[in-house]
Amino acid sequence: MQERYHARLASAYVRGAAMKGLVTLPPSLTEIPLELLQEKDMEQLILAGKQAELKMHHFKSHDVLPRVKKVMGFLKAVQPESLLDVGSGRGVFLFPFLNEFPWVPVTSVDLLDYRVQMLDMIRHGGIERLVALQQDLCQWNAPENAYDAVTLLEVLEHIPQVEKAIQTAVRMAKRYIVVTVPSKPDDNPEHIHLLTKDILTNLFTACGCTHLQFDGVNGHLFMAARKG
Repeated sequence: MQERYHARLASAYVRGAAMKGLVTLPPSLTEIPLELLQEKDMEQLILAGKQAELKMHHFKSHDVLPRVKKVMGFLKAVQPESLLDVGSGRGVFLFPFLNEFPWVPVTSVDLLDYRVQMLDMIRHGGIERLVALQQDLCQWNAPENAYDAVTLLEVLEHIPQVEKAIQTAVRMAKRYIVVTVPSKPDDNPEHIHLLTKDILTNLFTACGCTHLQFDGVNGHLFMAARKG
């Protein structure tokens, strides 16, 4: 079966890698605006990335996870003007979002430098509305109301200072904070909290959030909170 990719994002990544000297490309694939690339051009870029042993597997297109579909559905309903995605990881949510919301400026923060570097290459390769930052949410002094919506997807269960992380996320959000967490105990040693509906309600209402919306999705808990 032929492999499927987030082709335009993968193409941007390869073009960004070329700017760093990690792959050599003909001018015809680097000078044309990303949005004008044809399917054959993107196939050529993906092949060049594979031949240069870039991490193209990150851009393989899989069926969207149910919890990600739930988040995407909510965001389509509220139409965010800008988004902060905390802990973007391998792009399980971020890549579908970039494809589905091509007009929304996105800031991604992650603790791991190699993940930030990968996203930064996507930006330099043509997805200029994507900004990638290496930040610790609990220590980040970003401005209040800096982002219309903030997503914390499979993130809070990892953070020791979970209350501080929520306070910071709420401060930076203008309208909405969207959360997914595991809904039951598991054997992942990096999951140091089990954040139930009651716990999340207490933490977010203490920060001034109202209109909390919850739903269960395949072993995960979805929550959307509105400020004010």
